[in-house]
Amino acid sequence: MSNPPLTRGYEVVIGIETHAQLSTQSKIFSGSSTTFGAEPNTQASAVDLALPGTLPVMNRGAVERAIRFGLAVDGSVAPLSIFARKNYFYPDLPKGYQISQYETPVVQGGSLGFLVGATPHTVHLTRAHLEEDAGKSLHEDYQGQSGIDLNRAGTPLLEIVTEPDMRSSAEAVEYAKALHALVTWLGICDGNMQEGSFRCDANVSVRRPGAPFGTRREIKNLNSFKFMQQAIDYEVQWQIDLIEDGGTVRQATVLFDPQSGETRAMRSKEDAHDYRYFPDPDLPPLVISADWIATVRAGMPELPRAMAERFVQQYALPVQDAALLTMSIETARYFEAAVAASVSSGDGTATPAKSVANWMMGELSRRLNADAIDIAQSPLAPSTLGRLVARIADRTISNNAGRQVFDALWTSAGTDVDALIESLGLRQTNDAGELDALVDGVLTANERSVAEYRAGKEKAFNALVGQVMKASRGKANPEQVNALLKKRLG
Repeated sequence: MSNPPLTRGYEVVIGIETHAQLSTQSKIFSGSSTTFGAEPNTQASAVDLALPGTLPVMNRGAVERAIRFGLAVDGSVAPLSIFARKNYFYPDLPKGYQISQYETPVVQGGSLGFLVGATPHTVHLTRAHLEEDAGKSLHEDYQGQSGIDLNRAGTPLLEIVTEPDMRSSAEAVEYAKALHALVTWLGICDGNMQEGSFRCDANVSVRRPGAPFGTRREIKNLNSFKFMQQAIDYEVQWQIDLIEDGGTVRQATVLFDPQSGETRAMRSKEDAHDYRYFPDPDLPPLVISADWIATVRAGMPELPRAMAERFVQQYALPVQDAALLTMSIETARYFEAAVAASVSSGDGTATPAKSVANWMMGELSRRLNADAIDIAQSPLAPSTLGRLVARIADRTISNNAGRQVFDALWTSAGTDVDALIESLGLRQTNDAGELDALVDGVLTANERSVAEYRAGKEKAFNALVGQVMKASRGKANPEQVNALLKKRLG
């Protein structure tokens, strides 16, 4: 991949660390609820606070979700992994340490493929490990003071760490989107970035091509794809400017300010030895049997990449269409249900799946975006869209009439497609005798246009088509009109 002009001959090197909150109802080492939005400090138990005499107990559901992820990325699920204490002091860390995994994580290796435009990319994963979340420091509405909410303390996380494989902000964003799609597809994370269920840290450095890796700076807690791209682009320019001015990049943790569009240093970046990792004495090694892995594997859904490949083969879709339709499991299921409905609602002839895909990526996507809802909330059922596309395919209505029907269906959920076509008077005229009479009448009444067309003016033909459509009140089949006019005009 060539470097964008703004990198001025430097190569950008990016690795991503993602914290995915696992979709368990209770915390990783206690029975406390993980429900979002509760009153501060109402969901923090004695175990979460590590009060004397309490012992952590591993949440089996969290482990199962980690196994599911490891299988999905073709990683190695460790038969035995160790929990460690990561020691640091911060107000929202009630224990003075975080229970995490260091030397032996639950998932090792793996990769994730995705498209940047039409170009396939693969990012290799270093590891995915289980850990608990910290609490949250609150700095607003406290009359100049700060508060601590420990509801998140002990919330189960899967931290997913990549190799430094990415070379542009666009590639980093597409990786993050693909990872987001995967964890939600698997049902291991709800992916809500606003609530902090899926947040990314970007490690960014620059170097001359072929030189050793530069010093990285970590941009923390990026909770939108838009901010991720902006933050990385700004950080890249900042590092290049510093180096070009004779400065030296120092390892640091930085935050991105969406208001200014700038990154700013928060603290110097720690290394692993600064955390004084050691095995947690209260937790035995995590043992995952081959039978447990086999049970999880048997319950896995068809994965996005495999489904996209199947869509290309089964439905003759372009690769990019298949990738877009498998960005979420809800979209993929909607597509297949709509295709099935379009076939069963037609005249026995299979409706091209590409037509359904076009309507989903066009009109349906437009309306979902305009109403700020996702496809699971669509007032238009997939069976309804399928029947609409079938009526266009069998020439009951034109494509333009289809848009009118679509708009009407959007605001009147449950309405029958055929009944709506009749009530709106949009059924297309396909009767050969009726169309012959319309065409003859238009040719007789528009001798000048006929003469102009025969003299070589193509625009005159379009004018004649328009007159026939007007005479039919828009109900004539445009393809048949074109064919009849060409036949009459020689």
